[in-house]
Amino acid sequence: MYKRILVANRGEIALRIIRACRELGIETVAVFSEADRGASYVELADEAYCIGPAKSAQSYLKVDQVISAAEVGNVEAIHPGYGFLSENSHFNEVCRSCKIDFIGPSPEAMDLLGDKNRARSMARDAGVPIVPGSDGLIENEEMATQVAHGIGFPVLIKATAGGGGKGMRVASNDLALKSALAQARAEAGAAFGNAGVYIEKYIERPRHIEVQVLADHHGNAVHLWERDCSTQRRHQKLIEESPAPNLPAETRSELCESAVRLIRSAGYTNAGTVEFIVDQDNRFYFIEVNARIQVEHPVTEMVTGIDLIKQQILIASGERLPFPQSDIEQRGCAIECRINAEDPDRRFQPGPGTIRRMMFPGGMGVRFDTHVFPGYTVPPHYDSMIGKLIVHQPTRGEAIACMIRALDELRIEGIPTTAPFHKRVLRHTDFVGGWIDTKFVERTFTGGD
Repeated sequence: MYKRILVANRGEIALRIIRACRELGIETVAVFSEADRGASYVELADEAYCIGPAKSAQSYLKVDQVISAAEVGNVEAIHPGYGFLSENSHFNEVCRSCKIDFIGPSPEAMDLLGDKNRARSMARDAGVPIVPGSDGLIENEEMATQVAHGIGFPVLIKATAGGGGKGMRVASNDLALKSALAQARAEAGAAFGNAGVYIEKYIERPRHIEVQVLADHHGNAVHLWERDCSTQRRHQKLIEESPAPNLPAETRSELCESAVRLIRSAGYTNAGTVEFIVDQDNRFYFIEVNARIQVEHPVTEMVTGIDLIKQQILIASGERLPFPQSDIEQRGCAIECRINAEDPDRRFQPGPGTIRRMMFPGGMGVRFDTHVFPGYTVPPHYDSMIGKLIVHQPTRGEAIACMIRALDELRIEGIPTTAPFHKRVLRHTDFVGGWIDTKFVERTFTGGD
């Protein structure tokens, strides 16, 4: 077991990792930017080092600064959390060369699955369904046109690197295809330094369902069931839940087994998420692997009773998974709402500022993961998420009612938040019935913006 771990992140996930380490008897070293000086996670770590100015490119993304802090802090491992350097294979390799364990997959597995085009090929070889599309990267307009005519419009042009909706365009005809191809390439090149794109058949009104997996260094791999992340806006998730509503048991089983099969074929270890889209006929297709812990991991923790952060640490230290697949049950229903410092009435414009007053919700089955407190100033330099409200109840109907009650109790004064918007979504008849897809929010609440 490790004695000291550096947490290469900030905010609620840094605090979440520190808490798991404390329960395992592991000391922690935090890193922080000038904007995060005095943050709660910094205060709770055993040691903390400033690694640069507020901008992430000069602090949290500086590999040399993070490694220097790890060496000064005399740590044995680094937990990257999510975002920042969590899926950076170069950083992963640097950790290895410095004889510091990276709590996550190997850099080789990260590279293999981080390229979406290569991941598609691996999924196909593993017998995992993929969306019909190009066999490789699109080299020119003629090739794009040939593929589009072969699979039929509409088509989706996707960047082979990155995520978050960047480098993605939909085209419904030849003229739109030409423009969309140029736009997707330009955006992908600017965002990821890789302008490579491929084409898939565009699945209309899909659901976004992902499978949580764990794999150790001894050949054991399991799934921890699925999460439905269809309630999103512009490819950014807003509400996640488990189990996925209205998903046939046979589809659920095949989906989860496919995820494990892919992870095994990639030689993947630690925690990861295999993402799928599911069409209106419950046919599922692989889209990508997130080689890290997810923001929405508490949803899985609540329905399985398994602490994913602790398992990440134990796996990285060489421990075997302590449970077989048959012991992992999906109990009740869990829902997570991401609480962002944004104004939904102003097209979700970020609203950084100082929190004057807060009141946290409570009660049976309610969990609020956050790093903020009264008097805390939300900086404008990072993602606007300030917390995650999670509920767990025996049934989905009870979970929705519990979440609405918890959102009513949550009081954050001084900045705008997305809490009121979540209540509108949770009360909508389509959400209550579980009849949602990835365009549900834009179609119903935000005018398709």
